[in-house]
Amino acid sequence: MNSRVAAHALDGVEIFHDLEPAERAKLAAELDTLNLQRGEALVRQGEAADALYVVVTGRFAITIEGRAQMIAEVGAGQPIGEIAFLAGGTRTATVTALRDSVVLRLGRSEFEALSAKSPGIWRTLTLTLARRVAEANASKAQLPDPRPRTITIIPAGAGQVPDGFVDRLADVFRRRQQRTLLVQAHAAKGVLPLNTPLGSAEATRALNALEGGYDYVLFEADRELTAWSEKAIRQANLVLAVGLHASDPASNPLERLARELLPAEAQRLVLLHPTRTPIAGTARWLEGRRLAMHHHVALDQPGDMERLYRFINGTALGLVACGGGAYCSAHIGLYKAMTQAGLSFDILGGTSGGGAMTAAFAMGTHPDDVDRAIHDIFVTNKAMRRYTWPRYSLLDHTHFDRQLANHYAGVDIEDLWIPYFAVSTNLSSHDLHRHRRGDLWAAVRSTGSIPVLLPPYYTEDGHMLVDGAIMDNVPVGVMHELKSGPNVVISFAVPKLERFAVDYRALPGRNHLLKRLVMPFPRSQLPPAPGMGTVLMRSLMANRQDFERHLRPEDLLLVPPFPKDMGILDWHRHTELMDATYRWGLREMARLKAERHPVIAAAPAG
Repeated sequence: MNSRVAAHALDGVEIFHDLEPAERAKLAAELDTLNLQRGEALVRQGEAADALYVVVTGRFAITIEGRAQMIAEVGAGQPIGEIAFLAGGTRTATVTALRDSVVLRLGRSEFEALSAKSPGIWRTLTLTLARRVAEANASKAQLPDPRPRTITIIPAGAGQVPDGFVDRLADVFRRRQQRTLLVQAHAAKGVLPLNTPLGSAEATRALNALEGGYDYVLFEADRELTAWSEKAIRQANLVLAVGLHASDPASNPLERLARELLPAEAQRLVLLHPTRTPIAGTARWLEGRRLAMHHHVALDQPGDMERLYRFINGTALGLVACGGGAYCSAHIGLYKAMTQAGLSFDILGGTSGGGAMTAAFAMGTHPDDVDRAIHDIFVTNKAMRRYTWPRYSLLDHTHFDRQLANHYAGVDIEDLWIPYFAVSTNLSSHDLHRHRRGDLWAAVRSTGSIPVLLPPYYTEDGHMLVDGAIMDNVPVGVMHELKSGPNVVISFAVPKLERFAVDYRALPGRNHLLKRLVMPFPRSQLPPAPGMGTVLMRSLMANRQDFERHLRPEDLLLVPPFPKDMGILDWHRHTELMDATYRWGLREMARLKAERHPVIAAAPAG
């Protein structure tokens, strides 16, 4: 790169603004040009800070050891490593190319020699850097933009991307007022200077420069692993592997290259269906693939393509449902009110009873039918009232399991049209277990496995799972791990100051208790203390406020009221609670709409 081009590149870098033009020209003359391929580390945490870099074209991720997500993203015109370079020391982070990129490098020896000749350069840069650090410390750090600016579409499996899919996806972006450029495989050369090799720095600069005029750039790869396909994958912030669900799922060379170059969070699988019918067999597609998420799209349902767009755009709407025993019937009324108000959820998840309710919603079950299922499970068949010899639990889990199976068996999570998750507490690893694949019944059974009342659920690989409320009763943090964008978060406010008029010394011992239970008339003389089930459920909900630290400004928190005399195990009052929270939810939706709350204002009309 000649010195004139390098000097022009420095003009847009903030820390060089205060230099005189002649000083910038001297600095530019000492710069070297480096071409980096996607995935290549520019600097590594702990290394000596022996150079300063300026991004000409491309994007870089800044990561720190011990953190799973990148802490920042750097693009064209921004410096890299300037603080450690000017202050002296070692690198505090690792910087990795997110796509093929071009940078300018200024080595320490060259900079020190130049500063000896022109001391004003060093003095100006240190003053500018000190001001920049002070301004950064005075303001909050900004999270990197989660939206992928460049998206590459490749075929998934042994088939091909159906004709017209890429055009339809681009049309969705444009209808949403996004400036979108579609670069199809047959026209790829048209966006490059004449006779420019795809592997050259000139091609990298030209493709990176496309972002300047568009919100999104969509690259369509060739059907085979050609030079263009490889370049398009290297340029991508996100790769969409698209295929027909009914076709052969064996991965192809393009998918294998994407898996080699991109992290799992930068890859999504899109499975296409002619129409909306029950899905089966998605597990064969997920075997061996590392993905952020997979999406089912019915080609005759425009809403499915819109949902895919929202996940890409970072505006997918989630529903997070908490646990709470019989109080969870409130989820039914709220869901009914919200969907009637026009909210359409893109992903659902929850803990314990909330995980069971959202599982039913993800299956497409109408709220009134969910209410009838609650009556069938807990009232008609008394799923939580059949006791057993207390060797493994107090309740007969075989009876409980049969009632759940009547409504959840035979469905795998990955076959749901709407993405779903539940969380349980893993007592084998002392960690939170995220259910995103496999038997839906097992996920519902695990997330609501109340210790002592029910035995743990044991996985095939030997993990012991119990109720997720022990560790995360309102799993909004898990939802944020899965996607960007707003969420409706439902939490229950159990009375904090509830007192119990119980004389502890009056609690009977074993012999007295057995006598009173055998003799029907004195039974009323038992102290009015809560039973084991109530104590356990209240214990599980004790950490319900911890979730608030995960809430983001775009999230909407709903805390419905309950009848004051309703207990946490009063399942027989499910319809009463559903109706009450439905009416409250309608009023709340109307109020939020009048206030133009972002979540409600963004909902489709109807």
